[in-house]
Amino acid sequence: MGLSIPEISQPMANYVKWRQVGNVLYLAGNGPDVFGKVGSDLTPEEGYQAARETGLEIIAVLKAATGDLSRIKQFVKVLGMVNSAPDFTGHPAVINGFSDLMVEVFGEKGKHARSAVGVAALPNNIAVEIEVIVELEDQ
Repeated sequence: MGLSIPEISQPMANYVKWRQVGNVLYLAGNGPDVFGKVGSDLTPEEGYQAARETGLEIIAVLKAATGDLSRIKQFVKVLGMVNSAPDFTGHPAVINGFSDLMVEVFGEKGKHARSAVGVAALPNNIAVEIEVIVELEDQ
């Protein structure tokens, strides 16, 4: 697909990038190297690209956590947070950058339940932060 999967960034504090419980993998929030508020500093299209970039980081974390992306049975739940201007209401369209990428890469397995919300601020002023829960195939 011509996608470039980045190196995983290290946690910014005292936490881990993922935790597995049974066949469920919980990922900590991930964000892009894109900064500012969508709706004032960034356009919705730039926010979409930031969410897509975050998706590439999440794929890298999933690969590190599973050793093999084919172990992913399905995406279960996604929480997408958008660092947004107070009057911005296009949060779902921004987080579509992530959702569209997961379906492109994983097909039906990439479809997920999702919440897309706007927040007043995110760590280091990143544009989006996304948390993911996936179910893994039995080993």
